[in-house]
Amino acid sequence: MLTDEQLLRYSRQIMLTDVDIDGQERWLGAKVLILGLGGLGSPVGLYLAAAGIGELVLVDDDQVDLSNLQRQIVHTTARIGMNKVDSAAQMLRDINPDIRIVTRAERLDEETLQALVADVDLVLDCTDNFSTRFAVNRACVAHKKPLVSGAAIRMEGQIAVFQPGVEGSPCYQCLYKEGEDETLTCSESGVLSPLVGIIGSMQALEALKVLADIGTTLTGRLLLLDAKHMEWRSLKLKQDPACPVCGDKEAFCD
Repeated sequence: MLTDEQLLRYSRQIMLTDVDIDGQERWLGAKVLILGLGGLGSPVGLYLAAAGIGELVLVDDDQVDLSNLQRQIVHTTARIGMNKVDSAAQMLRDINPDIRIVTRAERLDEETLQALVADVDLVLDCTDNFSTRFAVNRACVAHKKPLVSGAAIRMEGQIAVFQPGVEGSPCYQCLYKEGEDETLTCSESGVLSPLVGIIGSMQALEALKVLADIGTTLTGRLLLLDAKHMEWRSLKLKQDPACPVCGDKEAFCD
């Protein structure tokens, strides 16, 4: 049961007929993993904490740097040099002391990542390297956990939702093949600060929708943003039957 304080804190969400008490209780009972507390992870963490996700697991092995502050809005100048997960946790607790926050200031190996993913209800990939993205995807498929993936660079962004276990739903590796990835990063190519805010906020929105079973999610679609010309494109994604991660392996056995 929601307390009087919670009813007041979350009242604007509870007023929505798609959310109501049931949806808010689902969020308060949810455990969510956020991988990366940079440009994308900042708005993701802020909005999920404010919305009342019951437990947030924050993972990032980096420290706050002056060059981060142009876009990573969960951090402040006073916290330069602090572990990003600790900096983010401090801000999120200030926003909402009602939730539980767990921090992991480390680069996860495959075994640890698999264990973390198995223990949560949903994963948000806010990282900036493909090797991590492929590892996260494998873990989510193995444990049938929803994955909300976002990316942003220069003035271009994209977001997709992958739901293993949903018939016909592709996984991240159906879209991108391992070994064919790009190596561009924000430090090499730059990024406009509000872009990561837009994509990260949409990741938070999609996560809330998936957790409370609201509306139509981006499952099976890739949403692309050209921020320079403010144009959106939506592409339908299909599961690759030959995908080494989520494909039907039995169908390809002799």
